[in-house]
Amino acid sequence: MLVLIAAHIVVAAVLPALASRTGRAVWAVATLVPLAALGWAAALAPTVLDGEAPVERLTWAPSLGLEVILRLDALSLLMVGVVSGVGAAVLAYSARYTEEGHGRESALLLAFAGTMLGLVTADNLLVLYVFWELTTVVSFLLIAGRGRTREHRAAAEQALMVTTGGGLAMLLGFVLLGESAGTYRVSELVAAPPRGGYVPVALVLVLIGVFAKSAQLPLHGWLPAAMVAPTPVSAYLHAAAMVKAGVYLVARLAPGFADAGPWRPLVLTVGLLSLLVGAWRALWESDLKRVLAYGTISELGLLIALFGYGTRNAALAGAVMLLAHATFKSALFLTTGLVEHHTGTRDLGRLSGLGRRRPVLLALAALAAASMAGLPPLVGYLGHEAYFDTFSEAVLQGAGAGEGWVLVALAAGSALTVAYSARFLWGAFGDKPGVEPLPADGSGDRAPGMAVPIGLLVAAALALGVWYPGTEALTEPYADRMPQRQAPYHLALWHGPTPALALSAAALAAGLVLHRVRPALAAVRGRLPRAPDAQEGYRRLRHGLDEAAVRFTRRTQVGSLPVYLTVLLATVLLVPGTALLLSRTPLPAPPLWSSALQVPLGAVVLVPAIVLARVRHRLAAALLAGAVGYGTAGFFLVQGAPDLALTQFLVETLTLVIIVLVLRGLPAEVGSLPGSRRARRLRLSVSVACGALVGLLAVAASAARREPPVSTYYADHVTDAGFHNVVNAIIVDFRAMDTLGEIAVLVVTAIGVGALIAVQGGERSGGARTVRAGPPAADRHPRAAGWAVPREQWLPEARELPAHDRSILLEVVTRLLFPAVLVFSVYLLYSGHLRPGGGFAGGLVAGQAFTLRYLVGGRADTAFVGPLDPRVVAGGGLALAAAAGLAPIPFGGEPLSTALVGGTLPVLGHVELTTSVVFDTGIYLLVAGVCLKLLSAVGPAQVSVQEAAREPDNAPGASGAPGAPDDDPGSRER
Repeated sequence: MLVLIAAHIVVAAVLPALASRTGRAVWAVATLVPLAALGWAAALAPTVLDGEAPVERLTWAPSLGLEVILRLDALSLLMVGVVSGVGAAVLAYSARYTEEGHGRESALLLAFAGTMLGLVTADNLLVLYVFWELTTVVSFLLIAGRGRTREHRAAAEQALMVTTGGGLAMLLGFVLLGESAGTYRVSELVAAPPRGGYVPVALVLVLIGVFAKSAQLPLHGWLPAAMVAPTPVSAYLHAAAMVKAGVYLVARLAPGFADAGPWRPLVLTVGLLSLLVGAWRALWESDLKRVLAYGTISELGLLIALFGYGTRNAALAGAVMLLAHATFKSALFLTTGLVEHHTGTRDLGRLSGLGRRRPVLLALAALAAASMAGLPPLVGYLGHEAYFDTFSEAVLQGAGAGEGWVLVALAAGSALTVAYSARFLWGAFGDKPGVEPLPADGSGDRAPGMAVPIGLLVAAALALGVWYPGTEALTEPYADRMPQRQAPYHLALWHGPTPALALSAAALAAGLVLHRVRPALAAVRGRLPRAPDAQEGYRRLRHGLDEAAVRFTRRTQVGSLPVYLTVLLATVLLVPGTALLLSRTPLPAPPLWSSALQVPLGAVVLVPAIVLARVRHRLAAALLAGAVGYGTAGFFLVQGAPDLALTQFLVETLTLVIIVLVLRGLPAEVGSLPGSRRARRLRLSVSVACGALVGLLAVAASAARREPPVSTYYADHVTDAGFHNVVNAIIVDFRAMDTLGEIAVLVVTAIGVGALIAVQGGERSGGARTVRAGPPAADRHPRAAGWAVPREQWLPEARELPAHDRSILLEVVTRLLFPAVLVFSVYLLYSGHLRPGGGFAGGLVAGQAFTLRYLVGGRADTAFVGPLDPRVVAGGGLALAAAAGLAPIPFGGEPLSTALVGGTLPVLGHVELTTSVVFDTGIYLLVAGVCLKLLSAVGPAQVSVQEAAREPDNAPGASGAPGAPDDDPGSRER
């Protein structure tokens, strides 16, 4: 299972590159992967149907109980067959259907198949949720395409918002269920379901996510809107895969929770209401895809009601209808695509006579529609007979009034299904009086290749109906897990004259009559009050949320940083401060100092901090803040933490440089703080109180310790991982997962900060990022023409600077120091396992080297022979760290685990390395890349603005000034 999911993702990743060389042939490669999954499921089917359930584990963080557990049981087997079988057919169809973007579309469809495969085999609620949301993300990309039109983007956004919102509610429900049961294993949860407490609330939240995902009322509006997506996307996502995720989850949880308080009333009410309303709306749509979309809403409601009812016979009917719906609905969607391919339209009002010209396509569509309507000998008929028998027997046995209403709703829904099935066939292929047949588009050369997948799906629907013993063998193992309230029902094409047969015949007759009298019903419907529209409701809700957000922002975002900080700090005082007061934690009096060196260090920290509150010069304030940081580094050093001290010192230095670079674009003096004297006193009080609270929290946390410190464990096991430096071992081994998350956040933050700075710089300069240096610096600055101006090229990038900004002393020193500092950074990287250093410290030192290069030469990305893109360096570091973390998996190890590698090398002798060095190298590259990114973002825009402000508009040789020829050698682009 793990290998198959990985194969989907890996192949999907290479398909875009492969498409540039192979074109349409890339679809054949994509089709092989779900076919392999289908073959794998078929090979395991006898074992699984006999009651065994293969399980695969991928342990991620055992101490936290985080592991990927995949399990293949009877229900998962059914879903794998649907996801992979229909997926292969859709991919084969897309090879002929898709006109452009073969790499992107095939990759996304294959990735979606992989995420669905993970979803239906996941045996952990949190893993299931991850795959659940991945399907949402991929479906967003598939619906939106490359931003084809505004309609595509709006439909993709609506699908994303509705399904993600439901998914968040479902996540909360999962957490409540997992905590109530004491396990997040789905199989254990269903085998021993919790009761009482938060379980009813959890089930309601989970069902909200189900209804959003499976487009059930009132959250159904996104599915018809998503019909703007290409036909293969609709056939796969909106018929066989994504919308089935909610149905699957109901089927998965029903054995354990069908008898729980809110479960059965909710699934029956919402499911049957969706069955009726969706089928009714399908009768009035004029777009073939929207007819099928509302029909899908209706049939998904039927499936949710059948699975959610929670009995053996109802589950059997649901499982059969699951297979039936996957075959006939995907076939009908693909048929719609081929109709549009032939005629250029999906409008029922414009189509006429296509059945006479395309009899094979008509025959395939008729068989698929017959299965949807419940006609024998197709698999849809087996499902209709099964659910009619289940509920008619329940009514005859006096089960209750509820089952009677369910039976009425099922009969009405089946009649409406027959009606819109007939409408689809008549609308797509019938001869309509007064409507001229549309001419063929002349591109029928690809039609046979598109018809083959449709034929295979229809053949599957026919085979599953005729070979009903095999269909029962596939569906009965899951159904047998449910409570059995009636005699077991068995699939057959003929049970004799039964109430179920009578109901099927009545539904068929009523549906045909409805289709016949539809024009008369349309006149009556036009006079009735208009029912609430889901799309209009969504638009109003979104507009209301936007308006509320604007009003809230207008009230809260007042544009004052002191106000924001006051609110944040007051919140800190209120919440943790109240908790500290209520906890009654003893607060022992700590010693004033433990070392005499702490006294002067305390003065180094406190005095600049106090002066900082009074100073008005920005540069002085930055330097004072740096002094506080350096003093803190001194405290770390005195306390025996040289790694922390080194990192703090390096971070403080780099931060100070970046701040100074930013300050060049700001006024030198700080303006008067807003607010009255009372407001200033309030801010002072809040600041002092927060400082005191932090100190009290530190004392309380130290006094509240009851367990041995975790540092003892780290110190005892540091040598086992091949380290002597416990701090570095924590970063790259013991807590490597935390580190991986932190460096990912660091990359995202750096990109965001760099983009903001670049945008602001562009706005200040009016979008002009080019400044000309004008005439030689000696003409404008005579003193700059002396011995201090370098005549040799010490730094290649410095030649772009004006002469008055250059210094031979600084350039020579930088030329000598830069490689030495880089070598020192690499030394810190690889010595960090034994002594202070590591990837973070080494990367920060490399950042200092690039900073020096930038300050003297104006740029830091030209220090090497080739161009140095900060994004590539940082992204490569993140990729290297992630790859190093995942590397142990193929060798049977746990992710992010460390192995010792040793051997004897010539000259060097015996050498031992740990695999975590690779992880640490990724950290080094990432930190260095982030430093480069910040320098490239802060520097050029600010320098351009400063230079533009310094240079008079009418200076000789200035850009655009009279007398400045275009080929003036003194004009250089900065």
